[in-house]
Amino acid sequence: RFASLESYVVGGGNRLAFTAAQSITQRPGHVTPLYLHGPTGCGKTHLLEGVWSAMRSEYRSCRALYLSAEQFTSYFLEALHGGGLPGFRRKTRDVDLLLVDDVQFFAGKRATIVELQNTIDTLVRSGRQLVLAGDRAPNALTELGPEFNARVSGGLVCSLDAADFDTRLGITSHLAVRMGIPLTTDVRNYIATKVAGDGRQIAGSLNRLRATSEALKQPITLDLAVDALQDILQTCDQLVQLADIEKAVCSAFGVTPKLLRDDRKSKAVSHPRMLAMWLARKYTRAASSEISNFFGRRSHSTVISAEKKVNGWVANGATVQVGPGSYRATDAIRRAELLLRSG
Repeated sequence: RFASLESYVVGGGNRLAFTAAQSITQRPGHVTPLYLHGPTGCGKTHLLEGVWSAMRSEYRSCRALYLSAEQFTSYFLEALHGGGLPGFRRKTRDVDLLLVDDVQFFAGKRATIVELQNTIDTLVRSGRQLVLAGDRAPNALTELGPEFNARVSGGLVCSLDAADFDTRLGITSHLAVRMGIPLTTDVRNYIATKVAGDGRQIAGSLNRLRATSEALKQPITLDLAVDALQDILQTCDQLVQLADIEKAVCSAFGVTPKLLRDDRKSKAVSHPRMLAMWLARKYTRAASSEISNFFGRRSHSTVISAEKKVNGWVANGATVQVGPGSYRATDAIRRAELLLRSG
């Protein structure tokens, strides 16, 4: 069963994307394509499923097709080698709504990318609704080519942030009610604080709590939650943290943590800070507000601006000033990532 928009927990990091999803169900084809991007677990797939469900419910005759990028590729290659291209194109283009998830999967698949671009053109020209989702902004998906970026950017692009504490708390409360698990306020707060910003992990934690409670025939208390979720939380702690990003950037470019938080706008200071924020968006599940606070910024918009800036550097092959040296943006990122992986 697909998720619904009604069950989506709205927070500061996903409000624009949710509003956009709602609006296209009310006025299909008015803004097309809609492209959603963000890290794993931020709710992209939930929104796509919610749009599909809402359209099928609101418009009984709506022809809606939901595919992952892997499914689109598999069906296309089967049609290409089996002589069934006309049937495949009828299936993907003679629809009122086409949703394609995980578009980063198309990287390196040139023939499939061209087919997707032609599908986008057909649907946009006829005013039908297209919704796409990926893990990065369109201009950061360089493997898909500038033509894909141009087509997607002509619609509406919305970023989703990893869930912050309030959103995680809302997800925890919503899932607990849906699963029929009674939780006290302190247990809800504990889960929202300790479990990374991913609805799947929160659901897994609640399943563990229920199973433990039933096995021990004990109510779910804070002490039981701490004991029951110990190994799950250890796994969460092994994920990349903001401090790991800071350490890698400082080691890679010979800068200090104090410098990353400095208010100076010189390139030697601002460039490594923007790279650190970009890496934090890519490798951690921290919300933009948490990233901005960690690096001494006042607003989450500085993180969004930094992400766009670094994506532009990568797309244009720009050279950046990081500490005492200069590097091509891709080389600078690779240098920091190598240290991040090595710990």
